[in-house]
Amino acid sequence: MRSLHTKRLMAFGCHTAFAASALTLAACAPVASVADSAKLSVPAGYRLVWSDEFDRDGLPDAAKWVYDTGMNKAGWHNRELQYYSGPRAENARVQDGRLVVTARKESLSSAPDWGGQRYTSTRLITQGKGEWTYGFFEIRAKLPCGKGTWPAIWMLNSALVWPAGGELDIMEHIGREPGRVFSSVHTAAGHGANPAGAGRQVPDACTAFHDYQMHWTADTVHFGIDGVVHFEYNNPRTGPERWPFDASQFLILNIAVGGDLGGAVDDTVFPVAMEVEHVRVYQRRP
Repeated sequence: MRSLHTKRLMAFGCHTAFAASALTLAACAPVASVADSAKLSVPAGYRLVWSDEFDRDGLPDAAKWVYDTGMNKAGWHNRELQYYSGPRAENARVQDGRLVVTARKESLSSAPDWGGQRYTSTRLITQGKGEWTYGFFEIRAKLPCGKGTWPAIWMLNSALVWPAGGELDIMEHIGREPGRVFSSVHTAAGHGANPAGAGRQVPDACTAFHDYQMHWTADTVHFGIDGVVHFEYNNPRTGPERWPFDASQFLILNIAVGGDLGGAVDDTVFPVAMEVEHVRVYQRRP
């Protein structure tokens, strides 16, 4: 398995502005404003094609998940500080109907691919196990908090190098701003510090479970939380530089530590965990 780019610096550039109560969209095509009343749910005519309900205790299901460890020795992008472990219950386990991804303050110096990191975590991907073009995605999760934590639920293209293949960020959260949850889209035309994105305040994101959702079609991508849309990205029909989203992508669940977006780390918060109750993928079927 080739190594994959991790999350990039996401300062939102011209696409969004962070207001006192929420992220709001600026006038940057092809982003569209979304009314507060816009709703998101499994569309009519769609059926469940892939899921993990985390109903069997132990390590994550190897038939569905792969561990991405490819940049441990060299160090992960964005100046992130974590070592992503392989199968290791201390960092990823299924227990009581939930996947628990845990970031810890510890050094696995005996690991052959250790790169000097003082924190461990896990990055689970579905590459080669589950990849999709279009669909409705729902991940029910409770997020970690604490300065320096950076959990994410997102998708990448297997075949093309980032950013040409595009990136769909269903959910990101940075622990120094508890309750600020956001979604974004990276393309060749806008990526790194300049993606398209928006979000909203979820005051209990770190104490309660919420449904993080995305509906991706050939025309648009909607992102929502608990059935309420907060961001819409439209296909401008100008080619792959702004719309590389007609090819399959795989799902990623991870907690990064520190880095350009995670920021300064408070060591007293560890261990911290992202708990996931289910991952569900629906697609249109005859």
